[in-house]
Amino acid sequence: MSLTLTPTDHRHAHRVLEVVEHGNAVGTAAETSDLVARSWQRCLQEHHLHPDRPRKPPVIGKAALDERCLRLADLIDCARYEMTTLYQQLADPESAVVLTDTDGVIMHMVSSPEFAEEVAPLGFHVGAVWSEAEAGTNGMGTCLAAAGPVAVRREDHFFTQFTSLTCSAVPVHDASGRMCAVLDVTSRSGLQQQHLLVLLGMTAQMIENRLLDLRYRDAHPVHFHSRPEFVYTLHEGKLAVAADGHILAGNRSALMQLGFRSVEELRLKRVEDIFQTSLENLLDRSSRSAYHPVVTYRAANAANRFFAVARRPAADAASERNLRPSPAAQRSRGATVDAVDAAISSPPAVAARENVGFGDPRLAEQFLRATRAIAREIPVLLHGETGAGKEVFARALHAKSPNAAGAFVAVNCASLPESLIESELFGYRAGAFTGAQRTGRRGKILQADRGTLFLDEIGDMPLELQARLLRVLDERQVTPLGSEDVVSVQFQLVSASHRDLGALVQAGRFREDLYYRLCGYTVALPSLRERSDKRELILGLLAAEAGAQATLSPAALARLMQHAWPGNVRQLRHVLRTAVALADGDRIDVAHLPALSPDGAVAGTPMALPAPTVMAAEPEAANDEAPDETAAATAGLNLIQANEREVLLRLLQDQRWNVSNVAKALHVSRNTLYRKLHKLHIPLSHQR
Repeated sequence: MSLTLTPTDHRHAHRVLEVVEHGNAVGTAAETSDLVARSWQRCLQEHHLHPDRPRKPPVIGKAALDERCLRLADLIDCARYEMTTLYQQLADPESAVVLTDTDGVIMHMVSSPEFAEEVAPLGFHVGAVWSEAEAGTNGMGTCLAAAGPVAVRREDHFFTQFTSLTCSAVPVHDASGRMCAVLDVTSRSGLQQQHLLVLLGMTAQMIENRLLDLRYRDAHPVHFHSRPEFVYTLHEGKLAVAADGHILAGNRSALMQLGFRSVEELRLKRVEDIFQTSLENLLDRSSRSAYHPVVTYRAANAANRFFAVARRPAADAASERNLRPSPAAQRSRGATVDAVDAAISSPPAVAARENVGFGDPRLAEQFLRATRAIAREIPVLLHGETGAGKEVFARALHAKSPNAAGAFVAVNCASLPESLIESELFGYRAGAFTGAQRTGRRGKILQADRGTLFLDEIGDMPLELQARLLRVLDERQVTPLGSEDVVSVQFQLVSASHRDLGALVQAGRFREDLYYRLCGYTVALPSLRERSDKRELILGLLAAEAGAQATLSPAALARLMQHAWPGNVRQLRHVLRTAVALADGDRIDVAHLPALSPDGAVAGTPMALPAPTVMAAEPEAANDEAPDETAAATAGLNLIQANEREVLLRLLQDQRWNVSNVAKALHVSRNTLYRKLHKLHIPLSHQR
């Protein structure tokens, strides 16, 4: 690589020196963020680097690299899958996902061979040291120095040879809360990286959760959240608990929900200090509920309700592995929970899509009417409890429709961050926003052209996008983000929700005009306890799990028939999978159904589950809103927005409600912050 400086390089070096010596040229195009300016200052004054004297990052020897890889083997193993998944989601061949240790040494890298070859001469490869002291200002090194998320765009780099790159990086913490690595995405993009930092943060959380599981395999995992639907997801709190009830570790969500500032503070507690229950009691209740979340309350404040599941240690519970959702099922980036179970939420005939196999007469009649409606281009709205098989019903409708030869495109409106929903639905042209593919992308609506668009959990779609969706439904035309081109589209629409959309309309949380546009024909899917074909469904699922040779004793079948099944088909599937594992080839008997108590509720008598609540209260210093104010303010927000609101409230409190200081901390303008505060229902009159 040639290190000869060009006039542009000299101008960049001059700017670095000017900013360090005199500060930013405020109001000019050359304005530099405080984070970058502080990094430049460290490079000059602490590390004695000079922007006019570029150098390649040093590379450690093979023996030293092998020793580091061995020492961090569990971390690298936990990160590989998540890094590959993130790279595939970015779909940018001119990018790389990188993991460094706390010295800035690149330990693992995922990229295209072409991009890896292109950036190798810059010293961007495994074994290279990208600390700030060696490589100047850059995503990985500056993230280590700042101990927080950073975005370093082209001219933000200290050395001129790196100004063709843009880096976004976030820290990764181990189970003790200490930074153990940095996760970075480096690309050729010169755009703002806020969208990418969100994805990086989510990926880092998944790596941390995997690392927690791996390093505490001999501990009891406890999963919890203030809302039951978020247990077993990325947003759950997770604790590792010793056999005597002492808490050994917890993830970031656990700290946030419980109001602890550090893992060390949490480690001083027992389960009884946190919840109004013991580990033994929680284990027993979790087992009897087929590992569906059970209700518990905060020990310090009975008004704070949680839903929790406790399990035996992974090292001692190989038979429980099949009960646990896979890492892919925990992702909230566009994948629907119903879709994970779609192939097995009905008998084999349903999964085959040829014979729908709805043995329940009411369900069969509903399906027949729905096929008639969709054949006449009438939208169908499905309503039913979680796990009742809404996507299976929608896929079966598609298979019997005039558009059966087209694509079935499913979108879960609840699991996508609000910043992604619009681009996912409508698509975008090349360069429309940070993280956009260079060639642009067709949205879900265009992908469903001449097919079926399935909008799951439509009740969670933000109000701002409901108006745009309504226009698409009326005009059958789509305008991708960043484009002026209008594309005609023809598709069948099936929507679904477990919420009462009529009630949401009355509460002002769902557009009335969109509601009437969606519910051309409404199908009320019966719960499992209400279905008359329950016996056939049980036998069909058992055959799907273990083959035709699997059999049930009369007593076991009776127990299955009598259970209330609050988790519907999904819960039934988990119970049968456990029974197959416990029976180990023998006939399944009552003893193999430990989750179903002899005096369990009979079919037709639903188990009463308390209604979900908002997130548990933060510590007083973080949020001094009254409970009623918090509930009202967060009522119309999805989970990601609610979490974002809590973070902003914490920052505002820390900065004594000084909006300018908060904007600087977030590296955004005050106008952008004001818009965000308004959107998240944070009134500045709240200031104290």
